[in-house]
Amino acid sequence: MSTLTRDERLAGAVALRTAGEKERAKDQLVVLAAEFPDDLEIAFQTAWAHDTLGLEAAAVPFYETAVGRPGLPPDDRKGALLGLGSTYRTLGRYAESVKTLRQGVAEFPDDGGLRTFLAMALYNTGEHREAVGTLLHLLATTSGDAGVTDYREAIAFYADRLDETWPG
Repeated sequence: MSTLTRDERLAGAVALRTAGEKERAKDQLVVLAAEFPDDLEIAFQTAWAHDTLGLEAAAVPFYETAVGRPGLPPDDRKGALLGLGSTYRTLGRYAESVKTLRQGVAEFPDDGGLRTFLAMALYNTGEHREAVGTLLHLLATTSGDAGVTDYREAIAFYADRLDETWPG
């Protein structure tokens, strides 16, 4: 048993990950997660450590713990929902990805990352119209490109009307 506190150990593991020592960080976080299995912050950091190593399947249970109940700070919760949703997608679990990312967008509607990953997952589930519409809305609201800003209103209007035509 370490003489360091939970917070000191967690901060040390996060510092290792930030410094590029991802495997050591993961190993320390796995020990912490075993000691504190209901700790949302440790679960999130452990999931993230696995994800950075390409260990997506191993990250899932930690992400699920992290988002399973309220308690994470908003930025961490947003990151955990995006991480879990994108990890589900990577693993081919598309319906779970869409469900998770929809939840993330509902909680954080202005987050472009969540909306982008939701569009990718929607594409994977065959919901192409909604996927493109989501991306067009994101493009219309966030782009600084003159070719987009000049047509911002039209792009936003047509994002929900991709299949409509008008007599001309």
